[in-house]
Amino acid sequence: MQKIKPYLSRKNLIVIAITALFSCLTVFVGLCLSAVKGGLISPNNPILALATSLKLVEGPVTLNNSSGIVSLILVAIYIIVFVTAIIYVYRFQKLNKLSWKNPKIIIAYIATTLLSILLSIGVAIVIQLTYDEPEIVGLLTYLGVTLLISLILAAIIGLFLGAIIMIVVNFILIDKPYRFFSKNAYDELEDEEEKVSDVTSYFDNSNVVTTSSIVSSFGQPLVGGASNQENNDENKARSLDDREKVFPGLSSIDTKYNGYANDKIETDDITLDKLASGFRNYLAKEENLYYDIDSIRMFISGFASSRLEILEGLSGTGKSSLPRYFAKYVSANVLFMPVQATWRDKSSVLGYFNDFARSYNETDFLLSLYEASYNPDVINIYVLDEMNISRVEYYFADFLSVLEYPSDQWKIRLLQLPYGFIPPSKLDEGYLKIPTNSYFVGTANKDDSTFSISDKVYDRAITMFFDNRNEPFEVKEDVAPIKLSASKLQSLYQEALNNKQSLLKKADYQKLMKITDFIYDEFDVTFGNRILNQIEIIVPVFVACGGTKESALDFLLSRKLLAKLEGRFEEYVKASLKRLLELINQTYGSGVLPRSTHIINNLIKRL
Repeated sequence: MQKIKPYLSRKNLIVIAITALFSCLTVFVGLCLSAVKGGLISPNNPILALATSLKLVEGPVTLNNSSGIVSLILVAIYIIVFVTAIIYVYRFQKLNKLSWKNPKIIIAYIATTLLSILLSIGVAIVIQLTYDEPEIVGLLTYLGVTLLISLILAAIIGLFLGAIIMIVVNFILIDKPYRFFSKNAYDELEDEEEKVSDVTSYFDNSNVVTTSSIVSSFGQPLVGGASNQENNDENKARSLDDREKVFPGLSSIDTKYNGYANDKIETDDITLDKLASGFRNYLAKEENLYYDIDSIRMFISGFASSRLEILEGLSGTGKSSLPRYFAKYVSANVLFMPVQATWRDKSSVLGYFNDFARSYNETDFLLSLYEASYNPDVINIYVLDEMNISRVEYYFADFLSVLEYPSDQWKIRLLQLPYGFIPPSKLDEGYLKIPTNSYFVGTANKDDSTFSISDKVYDRAITMFFDNRNEPFEVKEDVAPIKLSASKLQSLYQEALNNKQSLLKKADYQKLMKITDFIYDEFDVTFGNRILNQIEIIVPVFVACGGTKESALDFLLSRKLLAKLEGRFEEYVKASLKRLLELINQTYGSGVLPRSTHIINNLIKRL
């Protein structure tokens, strides 16, 4: 469990303690200045002698009322309260990573100042009620002299103690190299337990462009430049400027929303079945795009089990259009990112820290993800167009791993922030949080200009294949875009999973296992628990979209297992494929799994 950060650190307590000592010194000096014969303090004390030699007083200050000392104590208490209040507000600002320009902080400092002024007025009123007008002038002079002498003594004592400490420390470290407040020296952390050096320039390796890196005309580091790890020892820590300079785009988003998220949006009351059929009809009537209904159902239900869908197939079959117009139909946000062949790591997607400009190179993808946190109920779709023109498992590796975790752990480090730097409000300790309203779609072509997608990516994503154009059909009913919120979509998914009639039964598992066991025995191809979990989620959601269990299993079986048989040219493969086709027809019936049957027939033709 995360520890609660203290609102008063050790440094703060030291300052408050020093203030309290100064207040005690002030009271003591006041007693010395008002010393008379027969009192607790002799009138021949050195403090009174110092004040007399400086011609601040002519002798012991005579107070006609013992309340003079009480007034002095009130002033001392006021000093402690004022310093503590200011430190508390400053600490609150630091812990919550708020800028000096934040309206909350400005109001807090103004309120603290006003309260301190009111408190001082209260002290003055108490003093005025105690003394007559002629006595007040003398009392104020007495208080002023007391504070002045206290400051002089505090400076002398501070210099004396500082000199002693300096001698002791340097004597102990006499044989060690001299350092004067090194930037890499250990400093106190917010949680007061860890000690981490101030590594301003030691940012995340994949995000830093060093002085020896070769930078392209697009601002991206090219292959062949010296890595940050190789030059790490030569870099010197340098403090960053304000966050508005380091993260201009993210800071402008904070300013736009003033730090407040828009929690809920208007949404239509709709079912998954109507969502699928309505979207298909909308595409046909408004955009002249025609898809079979099961493809629409799989596209919608796929997001219930994985935040990444991959749309493969021939060019011009509507892969890019499907997510684009789905976002338009449900009133969601969509961002297209054409993948470049030079993409090598997450810096191509999320940007990187420019060590020359001392600012972060922010991408549109980063800005969109960050702003999505301010609108958690708006669906955001991010399309990686031609995602396999570079290796997906390189530039998208962090997302593939993080999206496997529980949603509260969907965080990716942008860079390691130096201690004391106040980042944008939703950049928690240098980590970017992936909002739960985010969905990712990748389009992929299969030709000589692209890379093959690894099983690591396929297993984590829901894959659909488009290999032909569907026949046009006429839509007579009226169709119009709807409003669908992220929370409503998730509730529809959960409602489908709660419907026990749509879940896979024991007989369904037995049929599926008969096919998968045969594929494993004949081709040594199988799947793990991850894919099994995807099947258990997608099937009931697909049924809620108006489909059947067999159609859902057909999609998953064809893409999760049978697609892995491509490229197998051993002699036994053809005969085994024919037996597999017979087994499918015996188990499910002829024509019940058309996609799987189509893949198997194509593989047989190639052999």
